[in-house]
This record gives sequence, structure tokens and C-alpha cells, in this order.
Amino acid sequence: MGRIIAIANQKGGVGKTTTAVNLASCLALSEQKTLLVDLDPQANATSGLGASKTSVGKSVYDVMINNTPLSHARTGTGLALLDLVPSRLSLVGCEVELVSQPGRENKLKRAITPVKSEYRYLLIDCPPSLGLLTLNGLVAADSVLIPIQCEFYALEGLGKLLSTIRLVQRKLNPALAIEGVLLTMYDTRTNLSRQVLEEVRGYFKGKVFKTVIPRNVKLAEAPSFGKPIILYDAMSMGAEAYLNLTKEVMRVG
Repeated sequence: MGRIIAIANQKGGVGKTTTAVNLASCLALSEQKTLLVDLDPQANATSGLGASKTSVGKSVYDVMINNTPLSHARTGTGLALLDLVPSRLSLVGCEVELVSQPGRENKLKRAITPVKSEYRYLLIDCPPSLGLLTLNGLVAADSVLIPIQCEFYALEGLGKLLSTIRLVQRKLNPALAIEGVLLTMYDTRTNLSRQVLEEVRGYFKGKVFKTVIPRNVKLAEAPSFGKPIILYDAMSMGAEAYLNLTKEVMRVG
């Protein structure tokens, strides 16, 4: 049975989609059959894997609103063992449409359960908000991976995410665990990055991944070419970091 990992942080620009795309790709290249669900209306994970935001056929919107089976919305990618459920810009209105639907917090869980056994890992790229889409991701997931940027306000607003996770654990998904906290955009030249790293490790104790994702030009360039870093520049520091993160995730199970 596959492991479902939601990648979530309501703060934008923390490397959430970068992590979703590159972790999914590295898992697939490690011979782990993987599914990436793009639950973000910005559809950056979709374009980051080379799919068009505007010309996708069935998408996660159809799964969430029209009850399209998830298996009908998934598509292949440039990697043999990686499938994608794409997003599109129309997903922006999904939360309003979901409000009146019964069991709205469980829509994704019900959709993803029939295909869970087909994959070793199923990753959900949640939007940068704590609305119904992110809630669906957390309810469907076995665990949540939290990317945190190495910046001055790194922990600001994180309390809201942790409160939401605790609420989901109490009311909707008691088995939800914290997969780990991932430090991103680490700059070895600055004291600030080192201070944030120490602060986050002190706050989360053993829940912080040993791997730290560096600031890396190639990592920033790769999405504009519709490629994960491992296909864009396999020798870059960014590729090495995500391969190391993949090994950590796989060691957990």
C-alpha cells in the first residue's frame, strides 16, 4: 500500500512546489512508482513537469468537483514511474464550489483511495493557504512534509499550520503524522541561514530532515524548462540535495 505525503505550508515562496516536483521525480528515478497530485490552482507543479497549464484534459478540478475518477485524470510524465494528476487555473474557484458539498473535506481522500495500492508514494502539492484544498490534502495524507525557507520570518504563521494539523488529527484524520520539516533556500554564506536552521531544529527537535536544500541557480531555472532538477542538471547542488532528501524519505518506509 502506498504512502501519501502532503507537502504543505500556507506561506508562499518556501519551496513547496519545488520540493513536490523534485522529490516525486527522484523517487521515480529510485524505482519507486510515484503519483504527484497538483492541488494548487497556480498549477506550477504541472508546468514544472512539462505539462501545459492551459491545455490539460481532465484535471484535479474534475476529480474534486465533477467526481471524475482520479484514474481518469492522471497522465504520464517524462519519467516512466511518475504519474501526474494535473491542475489548471479553474481550480481557483474550487473552494467556493466545495463549500456546499457534503463531506467536502474528504473529497480527495475518497478519490485517491482506489489508486493508492498502485503506487509506492503519492505526493500532494497543497496550495499556499489553509483553505478547503489544503484541508483535503491533509485529510487524505498519511503524513505532512513542511518546507520552511531560511529567512528572518521563517517560523511566522507556522503556528496556524500546526494548529490546523492538530485539528485534522483530532477531528478528521487521527493517523496524520508530521513526515518532517525541510529547510529550503539555505545560503551557506549568511549567518541568518545558520541561525534559522538552529532555531527550526531547536523548535521541531528530531522532526527536521538532515538534508538542507540550498539556494541554487539551476534549481531555480529548471521549472522554466518544464523539467525537474534531476533531468535539467543532475550534477547540480540542487539535484544532490533532493536525491539526499529522497533517501531520507525512503528510509522511513
